[in-house]
Amino acid sequence: MPIPTLSEGRVSLRPLRVRDARSLERELIANRCWLRPWEASDPAGDAVFDIRASIRALQHNARMGGGVPFLIDWDGQLAGQLNISNIGYGSLSSASLGYWIAERFAGRNIIPIAVALATDFAFFDRGLHRIEICIRPENHPSLRVVEKLGFRYEGLRRRFIHINGDWRDHFCFALVAEEVPRGVLRRYRDGHVPQEGSVPSDADLSAARRWGLSLLSNGTTARRKESSVSDDPREHTSP
Repeated sequence: MPIPTLSEGRVSLRPLRVRDARSLERELIANRCWLRPWEASDPAGDAVFDIRASIRALQHNARMGGGVPFLIDWDGQLAGQLNISNIGYGSLSSASLGYWIAERFAGRNIIPIAVALATDFAFFDRGLHRIEICIRPENHPSLRVVEKLGFRYEGLRRRFIHINGDWRDHFCFALVAEEVPRGVLRRYRDGHVPQEGSVPSDADLSAARRWGLSLLSNGTTARRKESSVSDDPREHTSP
């Protein structure tokens, strides 16, 4: 199924191509320190990363109906990446969404627009029913993204994804199509996003904090200063 280019103002989502490998690799290298705290990792050890092989794998997954890989452009410049992944049709009709943005483009409201475009595409073009975004509790800029767009908080997933060398807790947020009959972007632009529902419960915030401190005291992990919100061929979730 063809992947279209989606645009709103200066922000565009365009299909990921193999010819993008060199420019994408440059951005990933230039933003290594910015993205590293949020990068998915292999619990079996570091794997060699081949950008072209990763792009081909994402394209193959897209042809099989399992995902939709986009690059994020701002005024025609490569600014980041967004993937719709884990697509299930039939009785599930859902998918996950992840993203990352280059440091120099952070703070320009690019990711909220990109996430809104992608979610509307998933609902109205691909006919999905539910979109999920999972975010580390420390990733405050990405938590702000889902709050801006009115994604509903669903709960804490303990040690859910292996990120930057260890299993990390994630907060889960979701929207279903019935919640946004006119679309996520339209609701956001019109200022009709609900003011409640996107904030994790005090109990889950405390649980995530306690677990993080426990890991720190055991010497199994170290907290990194929050600098971004992230997702790419290596799958992060960044603003």
